[in-house]
Amino acid sequence: MKAKQKNLAREQLDKTLEQFVPLKAVVPPRKGWVRAIRDALGMTGEQLAARLNANKQRVSRIEQDERFGKVTIKTLQNVAEALDCEFVYGFVPTESLEKTVRNQARSVAKKRMSRSNQMMRLEKQELSDDEKEKALDSLIGDITSTMPKSLWDEQ
Repeated sequence: MKAKQKNLAREQLDKTLEQFVPLKAVVPPRKGWVRAIRDALGMTGEQLAARLNANKQRVSRIEQDERFGKVTIKTLQNVAEALDCEFVYGFVPTESLEKTVRNQARSVAKKRMSRSNQMMRLEKQELSDDEKEKALDSLIGDITSTMPKSLWDEQ
């Protein structure tokens, strides 16, 4: 995918993911969603098991696995359907995807500039702080506009 396409895709995905931001505040029930919804519906483990074509022990295992983060997406999809629910799965970026890319580009740019600044310092041609900031911003712009494959190689 070319850099312009990546930028457009990132922009569109950021708009879509913005809808999920309020969900960051949602705290899962201590006993897990499966158990909480099953209890709220007044459904027993045996009744859910029957809807899943499984046994009661399987339902207990699913509920336990959910609490410990071991349940599969496919299992959650099946359980949601059995509970007459929609299973929703997604990621909520800490910041926008654009901001994440810019932060990484800034990190890469700083490393590149520190190498060249060292050479310039040795040659007594070091840039002023303003010049360094402008050069850094320019390099960040270059990196984000070209989206080199090596962008995520550096930690």
